[in-house]
Amino acid sequence: MSLTHFDEMGRAKMVDVTAKQVTERTAITEGVVKMKKETLAMILNKEMAKGDVFQVARLAGIMATKMTPHLIPLCHPLPITSVEIDFEPDLDKSLVKIRTKVKTSAQTGVEMEAMVATSLAALTIYDMCKAVDKEMVIDEIKLIYKSGGKSGEFIRKI
Repeated sequence: MSLTHFDEMGRAKMVDVTAKQVTERTAITEGVVKMKKETLAMILNKEMAKGDVFQVARLAGIMATKMTPHLIPLCHPLPITSVEIDFEPDLDKSLVKIRTKVKTSAQTGVEMEAMVATSLAALTIYDMCKAVDKEMVIDEIKLIYKSGGKSGEFIRKI
């Protein structure tokens, strides 16, 4: 098996996607921020001193999507056409699930852009709430779905 991000001399390289077909591509990722019940209640009641946690985290995730090629070596800059970030608070489990959907029409996929968006949204939640809960845990960041391109569709089974 040859490594796609290294040339025959072992030097790092960006994969050449010139010959790949432009297709509509979608990626959906999820992540979780676990926290104290009191912290989640403060978020939901908009009582955090730094402001509306979900709106700031959503904006951070959207901005991060567009910054992915600056953060991860060898990622291609892509024309992002859509980013949706949703938050699902679960009071019983004392957590917030973050779900991100990123779309483009390009020669390569947007999985990394969606993962970066979910990660930065989670980190922003942590940053905005750390004054009241330093025990928060960011967990389970994963690809849920992807479509487009030569490899086609992926759907996580679990």
